Amino acid sequence: MRAIDIHTHPLLRDDQRGRKGADELIARAKMHGIRHIVVLGDVLGFGRSPTEEQLRSINDDTFWLMRRYPDFVTGFCHLNPTLGERALRRETERCVARGFRGIKLEIANNARDACMQPLMAEARRHGLPVLQHAWSMTKIKQRRYHTDPEDVATLARRWPDVRIIMAHLTGCGVRGVLAVMDCPNVVIDTSGAAPEAGIVEYAVAQLGAERVLYGSDAPIRDFGVALARITGSRLSATAQRKILHDNAQALLRLP
Repeated sequence: MRAIDIHTHPLLRDDQRGRKGADELIARAKMHGIRHIVVLGDVLGFGRSPTEEQLRSINDDTFWLMRRYPDFVTGFCHLNPTLGERALRRETERCVARGFRGIKLEIANNARDACMQPLMAEARRHGLPVLQHAWSMTKIKQRRYHTDPEDVATLARRWPDVRIIMAHLTGCGVRGVLAVMDCPNVVIDTSGAAPEAGIVEYAVAQLGAERVLYGSDAPIRDFGVALARITGSRLSATAQRKILHDNAQALLRLP
């Protein structure tokens, strides 16, 4: 089956190969039958709370890939909500003018925090989905900046007209599925830790195949393993096609 990968980071500062490494990763993606990828940027390349200048650098790298592979790469604009409304608006408008189609959030803050309000207003104004890092955390002291599934649900209820992608199904687990079950504006991507038998089937049973998107987290995780979460499941061919391709095509409004 063809696939659209909603969760990739081809350019990482820790990867000494630089842009050559990104070219190699994209070649591998195509070998696996992936027809399009969403590039989220090197979101931890400058630590968990990048400055406005550092964000521009991250997003410029993504834009370089968008120009290099115009029919294969969609960019999401990495933002730091703690920088305030003016900085958020400047970088969002700069990214939108360049053709970015979404917003990516990492661990600068918790998704329930008040600083999310201007960011979500920008997302609504431009019709952009927000991909929020999330994980079922056990380290309580990190909750001030690490987003749990319940925090995603809180954000979704506050902004029901903004589409939210909760990252890392296998990092959020059953707890994550249950947390967002009654939030129809939330979809989950299948990236995360090592594959876990039955978790994709569980997500589809609770949410419907329309609310699950394939994502790999490449190159941190492997395309083949990430795809096998779906193709090796007990889901029907129709459900697999929705997860691997159709849902992302509709969300991103790809031809």
